[in-house]
Amino acid sequence: MMPWFRRFAPDPDPPVRLLCFPHAGGAASAYRGLSALRPGGAEVLAVQYPGRQDRFAEPCLESIGALADAVHAALAPDQTATPLALFGHSMGALVAYEVARRIEHGGGTVEVLAVSGRVGPGVRPEAGADGERRLEEAELIEEVRALGGVSDELLDDRDLLQLALPALRADFHAVRTYRGPSGPLLRCPVVAVKGAEDPRVTTAGATAWRSSTSGPFALRTLPGGHFYRTGQLDEVGGVLTEVLGPPTRRPQRIGQVT
Repeated sequence: MMPWFRRFAPDPDPPVRLLCFPHAGGAASAYRGLSALRPGGAEVLAVQYPGRQDRFAEPCLESIGALADAVHAALAPDQTATPLALFGHSMGALVAYEVARRIEHGGGTVEVLAVSGRVGPGVRPEAGADGERRLEEAELIEEVRALGGVSDELLDDRDLLQLALPALRADFHAVRTYRGPSGPLLRCPVVAVKGAEDPRVTTAGATAWRSSTSGPFALRTLPGGHFYRTGQLDEVGGVLTEVLGPPTRRPQRIGQVT
């Protein structure tokens, strides 16, 4: 399991495993609460990117493709033998999507891809003449403040901020340089979830995930901004429980999530 995956509530024989991908600057611990909820009876595996928490000494990866390649390579046969669903928030939605593409390209199956707080992979909100320019420190901090999810105390504490900056720089660069998919559509169902007041993810942007799959698609909107999940863990777990039903019912269940 180490170093890429964390199990906070191990289950040797779950009906489905839910592989969860953190946001930019985030870590596996962001999914500790969801692990305890076990949505749909799933065992939650939380991805731990290098350059943070217990992997702090490792160099960060600076592209979505490199992250997806590494996660896909780390998936053991016993993890993919059990039905596998993916969930990612913000940057994690892109990494989850790219891992799903790699699984399907290799002949595997993804039960459901749930993407949160991110526009479809063909939409580039960071596009522009300086889209690939690395943000200056002040610009990066302003971006993080605008999205929320990181306390002002951390951003105003110079010592703590210096510990967080390498991961934030790498992750924001990965998102800003991501160019979207090329190749066949996914076959798995896709469910997009967004906060109603998210300043970066419009309804149209979230609905653009429909173009990523030939399978069923649904959009769910919950109250809140980009980090709507904060304080709404039960609601997020409820959405995932709805879509992680028995395989024969999944398309119908996903069609009911609006």
